[in-house]
Amino acid sequence: MGTGMGGAKGGAGGGGWLPGERWWRVLFLALAAVSFLISLILLFLSAPRLRLPGVAPSASAAAVSTVRRGPDAPPCLAYLLIGARGDGRRLLRLLLAVYHPRNRYVLHLSADAPDDERRSLAAGVFAAAPAVGAFENVAVVGNPTAGTPVGSSGLAGTLRAAAVLLRLHPDWDWFVTLNAADYPLVTQDDLIHALSSVPRDLNFIYHTSNIGSKEPEKVQQIIVDAGIYLSGRTNFFRATQKRPAPEAFKFFTGSPWVILNRRFIEYCVLAWENLPRILLMYFNNIIQPQEGYFHSVICNSLEFRNFTVNNDLRFMQRDDPAQTEAPFLSREHYGQMVDSGAPFARPFRENDPLLDQIDGNILKRWSRGPVPGAWCSGTKRWFSDPCSQWGNVNIVRPGPQAVKLHQYVNQTLEEAKSRSNSCRR
Repeated sequence: MGTGMGGAKGGAGGGGWLPGERWWRVLFLALAAVSFLISLILLFLSAPRLRLPGVAPSASAAAVSTVRRGPDAPPCLAYLLIGARGDGRRLLRLLLAVYHPRNRYVLHLSADAPDDERRSLAAGVFAAAPAVGAFENVAVVGNPTAGTPVGSSGLAGTLRAAAVLLRLHPDWDWFVTLNAADYPLVTQDDLIHALSSVPRDLNFIYHTSNIGSKEPEKVQQIIVDAGIYLSGRTNFFRATQKRPAPEAFKFFTGSPWVILNRRFIEYCVLAWENLPRILLMYFNNIIQPQEGYFHSVICNSLEFRNFTVNNDLRFMQRDDPAQTEAPFLSREHYGQMVDSGAPFARPFRENDPLLDQIDGNILKRWSRGPVPGAWCSGTKRWFSDPCSQWGNVNIVRPGPQAVKLHQYVNQTLEEAKSRSNSCRR
């Protein structure tokens, strides 16, 4: 993991900053925070990505023009799929499991992955889902952020992807983050149908202000993520001194996997008030900013804190509540997963037979194509992908799992109403 920031020479290793160096320590952190903030603002103006192979412009324009948008149309989801070195195939499988022509997608392989893996992912996307070329709704990040296991590079990558989605396709309703270890438990027809009856100003984000004994590590610990400033670095530097808990805002923490509405994402990226910028500078030096930034912004905002649902819509199995990471799911969890009605579950091992069971029993997905939906109009044969041809993409046909999904979503919303304000202080 990380190493300590050295002494007078500032090397990586040793016991931390010396007390006599406090003046340049403060200056360094201030400059680092400002640099991080400026770089994120510039992300909205520059969106490097790998372009996927396209089809004839007239055919592409005709396909896109058939997609209905707006409050009277089915919702549109903007997915961020995140992976690290070696996760290219997992991201492709995950994309095919959640693909729908109505949605938008950004695929991000961290900077430690070779460019060949990124190019292979981009080529694989187009080959496996011809609709991608027609609807132009998938982008692969060509200049990714670092794969530092902790630190602000992960948050930078998330905000960057959100900025890309706002710039390229500002017509979606919810921003959904998924990791290569995640997988859906429902089809996109099921999910789009269920969310059609959900107010689109709601945000699904598991959060709490009860930090307890973890405050010294989560709140007071100061780190610098080398991946933000140095190309190819995946470590971080830890300061020996700690800072007091903030007084200008209440600190919240929770799950790093979120489903946030577009208006709130615009608030975080465009920052028309000071709050997102202030918290961004603070969380630049937090050890796990993805577990607290969006949570703290939304719960300290008068405009958004009453539109939170304290649930990330994920199924996870935790035998011990004190566990920092949920254990891998296995076949023994299959029945419990399906009965839960949750739309997503995590974490899965790569190529786990449980994924094949989900594909075959729930998603009805073939090994090389996307999950079939009402939009697929091709003939279903053993040698032919029904989604190689498409019809009306504004029609969804929910399947059997949609009943449990509706029950799950309705119960989640009822629990949110009973709490009146989930951002409890």
